[in-house]
Amino acid sequence: MEFRDLKAQYLALQEKIDARIKEVLCERRFILGRQVLELEGKLAEYVGVKHCVSCANGTDALLLVLMAWGVGPGDAVFTSDFTFIASASVASLRGATPVLVDIDPKTYNISPDALEEAIERTFREGKLTPRVIIPVDLFGLPADYPRIEKIAQKYDLLVLEDGAQGFGGSINGRKACSFGDAATTSFFPAKPLGCYGDGGAIFTNDDELAATLRSIRAHGRSPEDKYDNQILGLNSRLDTLQAAILLTKLEAFIEYELDAVNRVADVYTENLSDIVQTPVVPEGYYSSWAQYTIRLDDKEERDTLQRKLAEQGIPSMVYYPRPLHSQTVFSFLGLDSGAYPNSARAAETVLSLPIHPYLSKADIERVAGEVKDFIAAFG
Repeated sequence: MEFRDLKAQYLALQEKIDARIKEVLCERRFILGRQVLELEGKLAEYVGVKHCVSCANGTDALLLVLMAWGVGPGDAVFTSDFTFIASASVASLRGATPVLVDIDPKTYNISPDALEEAIERTFREGKLTPRVIIPVDLFGLPADYPRIEKIAQKYDLLVLEDGAQGFGGSINGRKACSFGDAATTSFFPAKPLGCYGDGGAIFTNDDELAATLRSIRAHGRSPEDKYDNQILGLNSRLDTLQAAILLTKLEAFIEYELDAVNRVADVYTENLSDIVQTPVVPEGYYSSWAQYTIRLDDKEERDTLQRKLAEQGIPSMVYYPRPLHSQTVFSFLGLDSGAYPNSARAAETVLSLPIHPYLSKADIERVAGEVKDFIAAFG
């Protein structure tokens, strides 16, 4: 059993993927070929925004936006304490200071209450200028943007949605990657929409921001003269081969994969909701299920279950075993672990089970059965 079965997906899409790869090889436009522009157009249309600017990876996507906004030393960037490091490290890479915020214990996304407290505390301390909020759509579930956007407006802050795991999710029909002033996603292979390497994209309705991003991703070059570099930028472009692969995968994602992975999650929840704490999807929200994450009573129970599943050939993962406040790279912030009780607790108790659109009902029930048997014996 695979945790996220990319082989099964490839076999289902092989003919179309191979044909599109062959087109790229024949056309020999390996950088910013027509497939890149086609993909950007289709992604923008799906998300429901004016512009999609592709780039080399999801981390660069976040970084490019902070560069375009001029975020730097003395600025505070607020993000979740319970997420992959890129959501916070991009602030440090710009010389800004990441301000880590505790999570909602039910959704694992950034807590709006804790966010507002952190913003007000930062203003009171007067050492940093609050500039940007980077909410994370963890495990496929969009963050609480109705509240976050109100908080941002109240304090005149920019919102950069980190939709690396959230692409395909929605709130009351509004798609993930359409929230805030800009949004990003990742095409890392294991993401809801993944390529066969690294890739990322930025979404925005801001014409000027989109133009700046297209310049920055290509060394800051002028749109009129590629050898006139007007601003400092990066070399961060999506390969045409990856765009061709994503065009096929996007079709499948829209046609059936997103629905299929939600059916997988439903079967898990039907089998496990009375046994362990299963994922919470608030009313009006729709998840793209980057992960299906259950919660155990304590670290010993979680770690023992993971070992038992491995013995039965069932893969599982812990996302994330260390909150960001405990990462060595952020030790200079001098953060108190007591300020992050929900993320600290989650790190000790969460476990992600295999989930993907091609997971059979028999395999889902097998995994659920092993969890049930373990809980009965462990308890």
